[in-house]
Amino acid sequence: MNLAVIPARGGSKRIPRKNVKPLHGKPMIAYTIEAALQSGVFEKVIVSTDDAEIAEVSKHYGAEVPFVREATLADDHTPASLVTLNALEKLDPTVSTYTYVSQLMPNCPLRTAEDIQKSFEQLQQTNADTQLSVNRFGWLNPWWAFKMEKENALSPLFPEAFKIRSQDLATLYALTGALWWARTDVLRKEKTFHTATRTGFELSWQHALDIDDEDDWKMAEVLLELAKR
Repeated sequence: MNLAVIPARGGSKRIPRKNVKPLHGKPMIAYTIEAALQSGVFEKVIVSTDDAEIAEVSKHYGAEVPFVREATLADDHTPASLVTLNALEKLDPTVSTYTYVSQLMPNCPLRTAEDIQKSFEQLQQTNADTQLSVNRFGWLNPWWAFKMEKENALSPLFPEAFKIRSQDLATLYALTGALWWARTDVLRKEKTFHTATRTGFELSWQHALDIDDEDDWKMAEVLLELAKR
């Protein structure tokens, strides 16, 4: 059996109340809840939150909110993986119900039910302990990244990469919090999705979009509007 956990605290800073802020007509968190439910791969879809409004909105869109998240797990520093582990331990204290748990961050609202289905298929095919969603870097080439030092001096992170043609450089991928999976026994033991045997599931950059600031929010609005046409 599979459990979906959507961590959604009330104290977002860069975009206040973003989990319940209307995004192209409905609360941002609704997109993640609907994708999880429509995927059909979860026996239970829950939201872990410390916030009453988020809880009510989540229930309205079909998620379960079986407990209120402790304040110690709702600060700016607690990793989301510990929030997901906390939910798993509350819902399956006897370690007998769930084989896999998926962490779906609500600030990645454009991942789809089909993405979830395909990621689970890949997880089963590879028999991976953990799987993290990624998207490949596009026109910004990370191999040619610089740090800017004093007086604007540029220091390359990968100086050897400048000797290689761009088309010959390895493809690099960025993490996105859209869609993470773990075997429940592995998450209980490691307390993180970042295990030595983690694998990647590739999303398009559009579906991987992570909303952290107002520019990201505007991009999501544009993409949702284009999807309607």
